[in-house]
Amino acid sequence: MIEKYKILSQYIKDMSSETPDIETFLFVKDNISKYQLDIDITSKAIKNKMIEINTTFKFGDKKNNKKRSHFEIVYATIIRVEDEIKSKKEIEKIVLCDVQNKIYPNLEKSFLNLLHNSGYKDVNFEKKIDFENLYKERFN
Repeated sequence: MIEKYKILSQYIKDMSSETPDIETFLFVKDNISKYQLDIDITSKAIKNKMIEINTTFKFGDKKNNKKRSHFEIVYATIIRVEDEIKSKKEIEKIVLCDVQNKIYPNLEKSFLNLLHNSGYKDVNFEKKIDFENLYKERFN
């Protein structure tokens, strides 16, 4: 498959780890396996067929426990789409699927480093995110 875009740059735009105290840290360490990952993807046209894509991972407790930590990363990717790409649907697929599959290894590594450096060494994501499937589900 010929790529219809080129990644010009990718970087960590924002990163956050919040654990307010040692009691929370110890509680979260025992309960982090119950945390869930949320993904949000936004994009903004820049100029000259360039698009800024922000992929946000939030990892947190869905239950309203008093003791909880919050982890978040915003990963920015700047792409340029080929001139022949005109349809909004094609651009959506590039932004929500193709680029995500390409940047995922770097994004996952950065996010796991954040978690590990925050003291949660045992956290790993067993399942890789299937952006192709998420994209299809979104439009069905």
